[in-house]
Amino acid sequence: MRRRLHPDPTVRRLAGITLVNTVGNGLSLSVSVLFFTRVLGLSAAQLGLGMTAAGLCGVAASVPAGRAADRWGARRVLVALVSVQAVGTAGYALVHSYPAFVALACLVSAVDRGSAAVRNALYAEVLPAEGRVAGRAYLRVVTNVGICLGTALGAVALQWDTRPVYLTAILADAASFVVVAVLFHRLADLLRPVAGRSSVAEPSVAEPTMAEPSVAESSRGSGVPDPSDPSGKGRRQGRRRNPALRDGPFLAVTVLNAVLCLQFAVLEVGVPLWIVQETDAPRITVAGTLVVNTLLVITLQVRATRGTEERAVAARACGRAGLALAASCLVISLAHGLPAALAAVVVLGGVALQSLGEVIGQAGGWALSYDLAGERDHGAYQGVYNAGTAAAMMAGPALVSTLVIGYGVAGWVALGALLAAAGLTMRPVVRWAGRRDGSPGPA
Repeated sequence: MRRRLHPDPTVRRLAGITLVNTVGNGLSLSVSVLFFTRVLGLSAAQLGLGMTAAGLCGVAASVPAGRAADRWGARRVLVALVSVQAVGTAGYALVHSYPAFVALACLVSAVDRGSAAVRNALYAEVLPAEGRVAGRAYLRVVTNVGICLGTALGAVALQWDTRPVYLTAILADAASFVVVAVLFHRLADLLRPVAGRSSVAEPSVAEPTMAEPSVAESSRGSGVPDPSDPSGKGRRQGRRRNPALRDGPFLAVTVLNAVLCLQFAVLEVGVPLWIVQETDAPRITVAGTLVVNTLLVITLQVRATRGTEERAVAARACGRAGLALAASCLVISLAHGLPAALAAVVVLGGVALQSLGEVIGQAGGWALSYDLAGERDHGAYQGVYNAGTAAAMMAGPALVSTLVIGYGVAGWVALGALLAAAGLTMRPVVRWAGRRDGSPGPA
């Protein structure tokens, strides 16, 4: 156990926060559908409409939350958002009407997606540039472990299947947010010594005095570009203008990453529907796909980040991820018409390929989201990047289910081609960014 702990104490503290948060999330995810339908009395149609509205609010909240982090500080904004999430989650226990449920779901989704963007900006503040991607990979492993533990607790609640138990699970999730808010508040001591650390690849500069502001600080107030920041991302364009929304290469990477994030809908929606409706594989195979994915992510995610600190390597990683995801779609489609046992093996093999593409693509995407943002306005850039991911999470289930169930094997082929194209297009986009910044792109 000691060997598995991260050597950086900052990452260890973030891992502890992540574990508390994701255990609560896993518990909530396990029981939420039955809580909403059996305890609150919502129909499937009402639940679907409410969740769609909540998803739209989540997409819309990411960008302003990121800008708020730049203005007031990521830690302060994050504590506020998580605190609101605690209150909102607990509020489900008091809901007695459908309009109140929709309003509360929209609030909870907005602060959840907003806090995700701000959390990524916080990682940029407290982790050195050369350790951000590896740190995020470690935290993603902890996330999977936490969700597994929370899901196990949720299984107990599902087995008891009573109103008091469901309410207890929801309130336990709310309590976890309270703990997380307190732990984030206590990170204040990390921001001063760590946020100023520079990457080993960057030359160190003398700290400016009050009487002699740095060139960058002078440029910010005057509107003159900072010569040390060729992309111009370090300039303050005014608080009302979001630099990420005018950064063409970054917006292109955000869109391409959103397409790659359709892989999550493939695993959570497409594969289960395909197994149940279009193959003879045993239904327990659905659970097996989740086990395979979780184990491979826990095993491979940290290793997949090696070398991705370099922009060119990160772009190539996204290309390999797109090809792996495309191959997984083709393999899964072959399960149609096969005998039960063979169909199960083929599907699990396809999910293994999907998991490989997932860990490689996530590592490359994280690296590019930080690298193309430079060292300023991390909240703005992570807010836009997270909005793309949130949009994919919202639209993905409908798109994937339409392709897979509506068009069968041809739908899988089309989906695979889309994922491969998104991954391979990362390299020319990164070359575009290199030409803009005056830095070399991928070979």
